[in-house]
Amino acid sequence: MELIITEKNNAARRIADILSDGSARTERVGGVDVYAWGTHRVIGLAGHVVGVDFPPEYEDWRDVEPAELVHAPIETRVTKPDIVTSLKRLAGKADRVVIATDYDREGELIGKEAYELVREVEESVPVDRVRFSSITENEVKTAFANPDELDFELAAAGEARQRIDLLWGAALTRFLSLSAGQRGQDFISVGRVQTPTLKLVVDKEREIQAFDPETYWELFADLAGGETTFQAQYFYDDDGSEAERIWDETHATDAEADLAGAGTASVESVRRRQRTDDPPAPFDTTQFIKAAGSLGFNAGQAMSIAEDLYTAGYITYPRTDNTVYPDDLEPAELLALFEGTPFDEAASSLLAGEDLEPTRGDSETTDHPPIHPTPDVPDQGDLSEDEWTVYELVTRRFFATLAEPAIWEHLRVVAVAEGRSLKANGKRLVEPGYHAVYPYVDTSENYVPDLEEGQTLQISAVDLEEKETQPPRRYGQSRLIETMEKLGIGTKSTRHNTIEKLYDRGYLEDDPPRPTQLAMAVVEAAEEYADLVVSEEMTQELEAEMTAIVEGEKDLEDVTADSRDALDRIFDLLGASRAEIGDHLRSSLKADRTLGPCPECGRDLLVRENRYGSYFVGCDGYPDCEFTAPLPNRGEPQVMDETCDRHDLHHIKMLDGRNTFVHGCPLCQVEDAESTEDTVIGPCPECGEDHGGELAIKHLRNGSRLVGCTRYPDCEYAVPLPRRGEIEVTEERCAEHDLPKLRIHDDDDEPWEFGCPICNYQEYAARQNGDLESIDGIGEKTKDKLIEAGIESVPDLISADPEELAGNVDGVSADRIRDWQQSVG
Repeated sequence: MELIITEKNNAARRIADILSDGSARTERVGGVDVYAWGTHRVIGLAGHVVGVDFPPEYEDWRDVEPAELVHAPIETRVTKPDIVTSLKRLAGKADRVVIATDYDREGELIGKEAYELVREVEESVPVDRVRFSSITENEVKTAFANPDELDFELAAAGEARQRIDLLWGAALTRFLSLSAGQRGQDFISVGRVQTPTLKLVVDKEREIQAFDPETYWELFADLAGGETTFQAQYFYDDDGSEAERIWDETHATDAEADLAGAGTASVESVRRRQRTDDPPAPFDTTQFIKAAGSLGFNAGQAMSIAEDLYTAGYITYPRTDNTVYPDDLEPAELLALFEGTPFDEAASSLLAGEDLEPTRGDSETTDHPPIHPTPDVPDQGDLSEDEWTVYELVTRRFFATLAEPAIWEHLRVVAVAEGRSLKANGKRLVEPGYHAVYPYVDTSENYVPDLEEGQTLQISAVDLEEKETQPPRRYGQSRLIETMEKLGIGTKSTRHNTIEKLYDRGYLEDDPPRPTQLAMAVVEAAEEYADLVVSEEMTQELEAEMTAIVEGEKDLEDVTADSRDALDRIFDLLGASRAEIGDHLRSSLKADRTLGPCPECGRDLLVRENRYGSYFVGCDGYPDCEFTAPLPNRGEPQVMDETCDRHDLHHIKMLDGRNTFVHGCPLCQVEDAESTEDTVIGPCPECGEDHGGELAIKHLRNGSRLVGCTRYPDCEYAVPLPRRGEIEVTEERCAEHDLPKLRIHDDDDEPWEFGCPICNYQEYAARQNGDLESIDGIGEKTKDKLIEAGIESVPDLISADPEELAGNVDGVSADRIRDWQQSVG
């Protein structure tokens, strides 16, 4: 039997389908799907099925000093016992094993882990390695026809990363968490890559906070030549440069008066030139994330969708540093496959050209090509809306790299009035070039008439604008990843995950990312007491050592030892300052939860969590002051900058995935609920006939609204209402429930016809329990895949394990499943 091992189940299914020419069947081995035809069996892992950890005696935070972890032994443990058991059972029957995991450092390590599991049951079976950059029929069959060997040095570099991240993360996380008295789910996370990344965001925030705006003026004039009017800007000579910002108010007002009184201006010079706008280089991971960001996808979303498209065989491997296409890529052959598709016009126009010489970027590597579409072109209906948007971006970027440069024509006009110079810069797209096939770059034009020197222009209006310099912009996620790449922090495969972890750990909020008070405190503590923790140089050094393993210059044990030495130096610095670090972190943790003054005692109101995991507002003076206020029962509260004029309290946002909403001031919610009378709208369907119960619109103290029975708590019948918007009770009634239909007036121009509250809730419940296609992003083909994986309804989807389900459904990632669950959960 030939056993093939892939990285995930959906890759196993697709590879089996390709190699068997569609004849593979599904078997269950130890509860795990295995794909079989003839004497072949394909099993998919779930990424790493084993992991590194410290021995059990190091697990108790109370009994083990964090510094002890630096030199603690590291052992490998099985993390997916069902898959490991099935793999070993199949390996015991195999006379050949082929490892077909992703071709990168992480994939090589996963392949090595599988190799070692095979060797535990069968020491002599041949083990081959196949590598491919897209899961298409041609690449997969070619790879299996030309097997190679595992690259143990590349795998060792991945193992070194695992070890180093465990040592740094566990030891420093425990130290800071214990110093601040944080345990359980509220631990303070520190990492070798995430903390230097966090410092970048914190440093930018410091620049913004320290920024002192300066006032300046800009002066514009509307010039008219015949029937054409255009705008020109005043400029003056500042040591040889053309300055447009006027820093002296007297200068500004004098120039304004001169121009306003002049009436006319004379054209002093006219300069025409053409500029070549070269097409972009092929996509590497960072530039793909940047381009996807301009379409509204954060880094994690972009990579998740790209990985789905890769697994489905539609694009090449999305984790690459390469910006040069391989020599064996035939652009014309690939372009021809897009004729007759939604890309027909763009593909045909390129094929009609004389030369298809692709652009080249600065980085050429040999592992994977740049990201580009494969010969397997999907129908638009095969993909969700987001998947199609990303696929189109990748496809059109490929087109752009084969297109001609664009040509712009620039016209610069300088006019003079009363010794004051005015300039206008026009531009016009003469030849669209690559813009015709890649509509993601701004091609707006600025019209300036074609004038002649000496021509007289009328000054029709003069406008002096007072402005202020602006603080630096926060890093967007894509720009942050670009900066990480430039500084050597992390890798193409880990940078977007690092940013996601910083959000998950409560260090970043909003987008563009902004650091929380805790984030500021962690970076400040590290800078003051152990600068190596946030040092990009240390991260670069360790990354370089892992690369040295790949090149055979160092081994795993050497690099692990170097990392332990660096941690020893850090703990030498941290040890004497534990109390000060703890005080600093505790005060910042409190600041992140502080809302403002308690209305009863004047001390701080804080966001608190009870023992059941629910959030509420409580006084820092407890138990002397027992004032509390409720918070919504869904989501995680985040304290906002905005404050309430009535109570001087910060507003609260409830983070709940796609259902995130602004709760506002909790005391306003309480007061508004207490001052709003219930509006009776009709009989209660449960107790109205027997007990005279009535339904009323109720406003709860936690900000929720519902239609509930007036006999509560004797009758608990209730259906929810929207949180936001003014509720209008209309004259139109529901024939089934004898209730008035409601209308919701929010910020939109058109009100929401909510209808009968009972009917509305029944429809909502039906969607929750009904057809999967009611969920945005699930079309007919995706629904069929989900049903094949055992997900037949929305409740099935809600209760599914995202990682496990993603491994069983082609082209769907765990992140995508979590988004679906959040949208209906």
